[in-house]
Amino acid sequence: MPPIGRSTPRVDGPLKVSGKAQYASDVHFPGMLYAVPVEATIANGRVVKLDTAAAQKMPGVRAILHRENIGKIFRSVQGPGFEGIMDERRPPFEDDVVRYYGQYIALAVADTFEAAKAAADAVRATYTKEKPNVDTALIADDEPQMVATTFGLTNRVQSERGDAEGAFASAPVKLDQTYVTPAETHNPIELHATTAIWDGSTLTLYEASQGVFNLQGILAQMFGLPKENVRVISKFLGSGFGGKLWPWTHCPLAAAAARQLGKPVKLVVSRKMMFQTVGHRPRTQQRVRLGATGEGKLVSLQHDYINHTAILDGYHEDCGESTAFHYSVPNLRVTFGRARRNVGSPTAMRGPGAVPGLYATESAMNELADQLKIDPVRLRVLNEPKIDESLGIPFSSRHLLECFELGADKFGWSKRTPEIGSMKRDGLTLGWGMAGCSWIAARFPAAAYVQLRDDGTARVASGTQDIGTGTYTILAQLTAQKTDTALPEGPISGGSMVTGSMVPAVFEAADKAIESLLTIATTAPGSPFEKRKPTDLAFEDGRVFVKADGPSGGVSFADVLRRANVRLVTGSGKSEATFGNPKPKFSTHSFGCHFVEVTWQPEIARMRVSRVVTVIDAGRILNPLAGRNQIEGAVVMGIGMALLEHTSYDRQSGAPINSNLADYIVAVNADVPPIDVHFVDFPDKEINALGARGIGEIGLAGIAAAITAAVHHATGVRVRELPVKIEHLLG
Repeated sequence: MPPIGRSTPRVDGPLKVSGKAQYASDVHFPGMLYAVPVEATIANGRVVKLDTAAAQKMPGVRAILHRENIGKIFRSVQGPGFEGIMDERRPPFEDDVVRYYGQYIALAVADTFEAAKAAADAVRATYTKEKPNVDTALIADDEPQMVATTFGLTNRVQSERGDAEGAFASAPVKLDQTYVTPAETHNPIELHATTAIWDGSTLTLYEASQGVFNLQGILAQMFGLPKENVRVISKFLGSGFGGKLWPWTHCPLAAAAARQLGKPVKLVVSRKMMFQTVGHRPRTQQRVRLGATGEGKLVSLQHDYINHTAILDGYHEDCGESTAFHYSVPNLRVTFGRARRNVGSPTAMRGPGAVPGLYATESAMNELADQLKIDPVRLRVLNEPKIDESLGIPFSSRHLLECFELGADKFGWSKRTPEIGSMKRDGLTLGWGMAGCSWIAARFPAAAYVQLRDDGTARVASGTQDIGTGTYTILAQLTAQKTDTALPEGPISGGSMVTGSMVPAVFEAADKAIESLLTIATTAPGSPFEKRKPTDLAFEDGRVFVKADGPSGGVSFADVLRRANVRLVTGSGKSEATFGNPKPKFSTHSFGCHFVEVTWQPEIARMRVSRVVTVIDAGRILNPLAGRNQIEGAVVMGIGMALLEHTSYDRQSGAPINSNLADYIVAVNADVPPIDVHFVDFPDKEINALGARGIGEIGLAGIAAAITAAVHHATGVRVRELPVKIEHLLG
């Protein structure tokens, strides 16, 4: 079986399970110092005085750095495309104003981590303070129509066609509901970490980063360096879920401390700090209005949503990402607003925008189906679009109806009885629910090079990163199919776009390396192909051969190189971006659906997800084993989203209350049922030659709506604010 499409175990798996994989916090250098930030214990006010005297006298302490002595850290600016992207733009210590709880106000640096932690704890701050605003009821700030966001200027009316308001007013059937998702915190196993080293005017960072080249450019700006004087190394990541896409303030702090003290400095963000200073999925409040005919055809869709954001920053949670094209509707309007709060800046979290957005719109579709007494699958089939109605262009590939059909069959959906609490098994009440899902598919710019070596090995290199999703394995598979920041510039690990972006780059690089190999095979003295033309030859399964003779009579590429006394041949390739194309010819997205069963035991108020069937249309699946793992992990995260996860802020102090893994509850093994994952596997050649699209995030989209629909089917309780709590079900 060829490498592509084969279930291939992770090439980095043995390194990770044996403890040999080196993460950013694992590196060690002689004379290395340790840094621990001092955090503000208020969320709204100003630092009046810092008392560092006791801390500075403690054994092993090298410095207590703060606004007056840390040296210059410049503000970075955004560039074109994905250059200079970050959510918290203010450099650390730029002023004395505190805008969120846990904001860094000083940095203790010492010979050991323990000494640095003790010194940080000994720093005393005096504040003037006001009550923070962490209100959960969101009212959009008064902002202009065009607003600045993380990615540039954005129109607050995201999409509009027809007369949505008028069509809703005259619709025979109406639904008008508001859905709420809470703040959620990324909690990857690996904490954020930076190890910074200066060599003269050259800065090297070992960093837990999903975007090494973006970080390189920003740090160059912040320290006034040429870009080539900054090197970022990210060998392994213990996942990131989007929280490690863009730089956070601990990174320039570590670099500034290393510059000041002339020694390597390591800074590891604590688990508690992860809830304060390195982003979160923001709270959203979404009003969805659907108008439909009595038969279930949508005539109007209005989606108006608000997300909370930080005082200084303009993060936009794009809940309308899928709304405008997901279903056919002639009259539509999607708008957004933001509500500033005394919280750290939100950031992208797995499936940003579409995940909370589809929870709202898919929940509304399920409610409309109940109102119309139509099967929810049938309602979606009735409203299947022929084209992307938001752009007026065809889909490159859309097989959502096949997903519905296969999912319903595998789940046994035809046996569902719609009455509340009507389905029983083993003394438990069953609830069945479903929802659709989608996620954008596109390419980021990428580059790669491929080497064919005289020892018979091939090497592919690109300056991207594997955040735990299997990128190393996919690169190996791509190279087999064809055969650090010092590397060719690779894409960020975000948006489920790395694999799709790398395919063209790796294939072009491999083709060029093979072209060089065939030239050598026909020109090297003593080569068995010396009198042939390169066009007479072919390369397959690691062997060079005459096309007319077939591969059985060929010679290994290692033998060709050794006979020519050549160590290796190389080829480079690149992939152009399609993401953000203002005039696309096709609408490129992945699609899918979830079918969910819950069990309800009212005697003890016990709700469990007992079964999930997920079907995904994500183009050609390059590695079914890794693909299923990605969807399974996303579904597990979706169970947490629906039933468990939420970050709560104290109204008096502004502090995240449940800022630890004991009180911030995530789904664990005992919460996870059998998950049956299927791919419909229709290649999408508009994305790349293999027809592959990303699958890291789509598995989380829609699953919460399927779970809450199942909860309603079992209990009769309609939960519109996540997570589902016992209080909801007992109310």
